[in-house]
Amino acid sequence: MKMPCRVRVPLIAVTLIAVTLAPTGCGNTDGGARVRLAERQLAEKQEALAEARTELAARADAFCRTSASYVLALDRYGNLITGTAPTVGDVKEAGADLTEPRSDVLTAADQVATARADVTTAEQEVAEATAALASARGEAAPSPPVSVSVPAEPPIAETTVARLKQADADFTAAQQGITDQTPLRQASEQFNAAAVALEMSWLALLAEAGCLSEDQLRQARDYTLAVQKSLAEAGYYQAEVDGVYGPTTVAAVQAMQKANNLPETGTVDMATNAALQAELQAQGSQAADEAIATTAAVQQTLKLAGFWPHPVDGVWTPDLTEALKSFQTALGVKPTGTMDAATVAAVKEAAKRPPPAPSGS
Repeated sequence: MKMPCRVRVPLIAVTLIAVTLAPTGCGNTDGGARVRLAERQLAEKQEALAEARTELAARADAFCRTSASYVLALDRYGNLITGTAPTVGDVKEAGADLTEPRSDVLTAADQVATARADVTTAEQEVAEATAALASARGEAAPSPPVSVSVPAEPPIAETTVARLKQADADFTAAQQGITDQTPLRQASEQFNAAAVALEMSWLALLAEAGCLSEDQLRQARDYTLAVQKSLAEAGYYQAEVDGVYGPTTVAAVQAMQKANNLPETGTVDMATNAALQAELQAQGSQAADEAIATTAAVQQTLKLAGFWPHPVDGVWTPDLTEALKSFQTALGVKPTGTMDAATVAAVKEAAKRPPPAPSGS
């Protein structure tokens, strides 16, 4: 292969030719070599960055799956302890059985952290290689490269991580505090309260990390809405009912738990839910009474119109929603499944004439 600036001449003339050509003939070759080297190094760094990002995505996916399994384990054991007739030994065994999945989650979290650090390093190296290439091309002064990589905002709020760490520490303490001498009821409530608090903390983190599906997020929001409404009726929650299980909701739950001498976890476990429902029943909550009365009125209206074959019991069920939708369709209004203004107006208008026939009749 013929090399640039290389001339086949007698050996005796090499020195003279080299001296003659050095200042002018090979200068561009030197610069071209620097550019090619910088281009090759940049390509290598870009490839390394792509691999690091792929690894991070895989580690993040593994973390989501491992965490979801751990949350299911927490939920399963929490329900087992409260849904059966356990012994103190069962409670202790449940805690021990959660040790391995917890370890798997922590390992997965460490792997995500390592992968994220590798991506940050790879981004920095790409920035440096880009600056080096620009310098080789004469597009920038050959000065130390300045990083153009800006660290991304953390995907998970520090408060969420802090709550998770606290819940994990509380759960560990709860397990260690249960001995063969611990009264069964105390052991069961202690374990369930800590398990539910930890489960809710993990769900909050998984939601922020993008690990939950849209359906799971909707279910979580619906659950929070129900909790907030009940707390508001009981007088513990005065903020907007927005379906966000934030600090205000946590504080309201803790206030209710404190009033009932329960562990102040800020999450609604079995004992907390039972105490909340007992308060609502004891107070004869006007909102609850109105809800029952409204539901009964809807059932009665549908029954008279031939759309509700079941008892009028004031309990809103999925069947009632579907019956109301059928009634709304027959009335010619949008089938929302709720007694909205359009439906009320249509009912009043329908009262002046024979009721619509039920579908399928």
